[in-house]
Amino acid sequence: MGEPRGIFCSAQGCVGDVIIEQRLVESKEPASHVPLACSAQYCAFPVDGNVLCLWNTTDPSYQPLTLRGHHEPITAVAFGNTVSPLLICSASQDYVIMWSLDECRQKVLQAFPLLSLLIDAKSRQLVTGCANGQLWIFSLVEGHHFRCVTRVSLKKKSESFSRRVESRLCCLPEESQHPCTHGLEKGDEVEASLPVLGLAPCDLSAIVSAPCVCGLSSETTSCLWIGSSAGLFIFNLANFELEAVLHYRDFRSLSIHVAGSCAVMSKANDDKAICLLTSLFGRKIVMLEIRVAALVRSQQGHDAGRHLSVLPRTCVGPTSPLCFTTAKESKTPPAPQRQSAGRSTVKDQPLVFHTKVRSSGYASAPHVTMFSPKANTRKRGDHSSRCRDGPRSKEYPLESSPPTKLYKQRVLAHGPAAAHCVQYSAGDGQWLACGLANHLLLAFRADLSGTPTVFSGHDGAVSTVCWSHDSRWLLSASQDGTLRLWSLRRAELALCLGKDVFSKPVRSAQFYYVDTFVLLSSGPELQLLKYHIDTCKDEIQRYKQKNRCKRVFRLPTTGRTEITSLSAVNDFYSYLVLTAGRNRTLEVFDLNAGRSAAMTVEVHSRPVHQICQNKGSSFTTQQHEAYNLFATTASGDGIKLWDLRTLRCERLFEGHPNHGYPCGIAFSPCGRYVASGAEDRHAYMYDLGSSTFSHRLAGHTDTVTSVAFSPAAPQVDAVGVTADWQQDAGILVNHGGISAPSRMRSGCDHAVAC
Repeated sequence: MGEPRGIFCSAQGCVGDVIIEQRLVESKEPASHVPLACSAQYCAFPVDGNVLCLWNTTDPSYQPLTLRGHHEPITAVAFGNTVSPLLICSASQDYVIMWSLDECRQKVLQAFPLLSLLIDAKSRQLVTGCANGQLWIFSLVEGHHFRCVTRVSLKKKSESFSRRVESRLCCLPEESQHPCTHGLEKGDEVEASLPVLGLAPCDLSAIVSAPCVCGLSSETTSCLWIGSSAGLFIFNLANFELEAVLHYRDFRSLSIHVAGSCAVMSKANDDKAICLLTSLFGRKIVMLEIRVAALVRSQQGHDAGRHLSVLPRTCVGPTSPLCFTTAKESKTPPAPQRQSAGRSTVKDQPLVFHTKVRSSGYASAPHVTMFSPKANTRKRGDHSSRCRDGPRSKEYPLESSPPTKLYKQRVLAHGPAAAHCVQYSAGDGQWLACGLANHLLLAFRADLSGTPTVFSGHDGAVSTVCWSHDSRWLLSASQDGTLRLWSLRRAELALCLGKDVFSKPVRSAQFYYVDTFVLLSSGPELQLLKYHIDTCKDEIQRYKQKNRCKRVFRLPTTGRTEITSLSAVNDFYSYLVLTAGRNRTLEVFDLNAGRSAAMTVEVHSRPVHQICQNKGSSFTTQQHEAYNLFATTASGDGIKLWDLRTLRCERLFEGHPNHGYPCGIAFSPCGRYVASGAEDRHAYMYDLGSSTFSHRLAGHTDTVTSVAFSPAAPQVDAVGVTADWQQDAGILVNHGGISAPSRMRSGCDHAVAC
């Protein structure tokens, strides 16, 4: 295509800049009689007989648009409407095609040249790099049918990595900062895009260590070199994050600052890497030697030495808010032993204070040793385990396959009533609670038999539901601003805390420290409540209100950012509480010390709407290190698996569509799978050793918003939104778990899947 040329001539001679030849193209076919069409924005004509070409008449720099689809010569061309979407019709002996120029142009803009390709045998993934700086990663696992795992923008990853490195360096002394991590100086130009010029394997097993649990050891964690025009990048194929960045312009002694071609080579167990570069604007070719360990460690900071753990290593300190209750109770004199003749000698105090109840954990105060997560129910001789019947008396199968088939479905409510949350009873898994948008809270038996227990009293949708460890109490939070505690045995309200107690709405709430406290978030504060429930068996005296609750501790987040989600272990004693802020930070609080223990920034591209810990269950035995794994999820940003000991993202799970509605996640009791809701009417199952989903659970007719695993049997619950207006709200049961749908538009019913 030639340059514009002035071609106007008159009697006085040729005059330039009057008629300008803007474009020129040569066709292989004769062009004497071809159909032509013009509009206010485009000119259209066939090239080579059957190829339709369009030129933009308003912007000469606009690249020509070539449309292919005809096999026979094009015989007619005509433009349609003049407003968006702009249409053009072309006809030949074989087809009459209507083209949408906006969609065609968008596809052309996305079609960038493929510059590099790499197959990683360890992760069984195919990685391709494009000229626009995009990485496309495909799964080569059998049965995945070469599905796309994720698409990564190298420019966005580089910017996010730079911000994280700067936040780490701000906490270090000035003399410990490495000069190569400061980035570009002022006045330097930043690349508009980072074309992927080369890909090569990179061995970081001796530098970056992954947790040795759940198949996440460093032997299966693969990294690769990415060579671009502006620098070199080390990319982790497990979490799709950058481990290190080397900008050419940070080293003024280098002969090449903008590369046109790049090739990298590094050997296994070798600290050196060789990089070959050619200059984009010159004739220079250089070879670089890179010290990989020094590059990575200069940008990792000191996060690896944090040594956090969910399992406590010391006893409760004397100033800890966790020993508030035990210290106070030990100093309180016993109540007078006045009893009526017709009453038994049952003490008038809550169950958790009974010294004969082993599950309460308050036989002595303060605690000298903390017990670990329960491992095997068959070794326990308590009455509850002997009373269990059927498969629930067996240990949860750690090698079981994930749920794949729909097992059962049950109606929850008639009419428009979305399910917002679903949760199994933690201790025995014999009950299932579900919070609805019609202000009701339902409690089912785990097998969905019988009539559910209905708890009414909220004036808004029930957004959070939580079981106590002994499965006797239910905690619910609602959009009406109240927090309510219910008795499952009596099916009645035991305690209600309203807006007069909390200055901000309660976003998350749960039982904590083996039912000793209620842990909740209100605005930017983490609050610890001590509650007392009267368990008097006298039918007359029990109507006297003796239940009470008192705030014993409150702690604001760093920067006083609003908490969007929190998580803590209640099945065994643990000091740590995980919180996520609206500013996309993740903060860990040590309630034994009563302070913030660690924080990391930019955990997701959007605020986290759920934190989920690997808590196991009373029916499983996991490695102690596995309890330090937790997951976070945010709309449009997948699921991230974290190791609490380093606050490092170890793996990213993508594949489930979740762009606008918060969809819940859950760990399986065996610690091998993560389930997630999705907006395509499915619940997704992820294996922790793979970054893409292994199964999809069907059955819902709209968005699946919450999922939960049974702690006693391999089944999963999912609740979501049902689009069929003629259907009633119900529960779907899949072997291996349950899912629950929520409503996204009025008039739609929902279903819950197990």
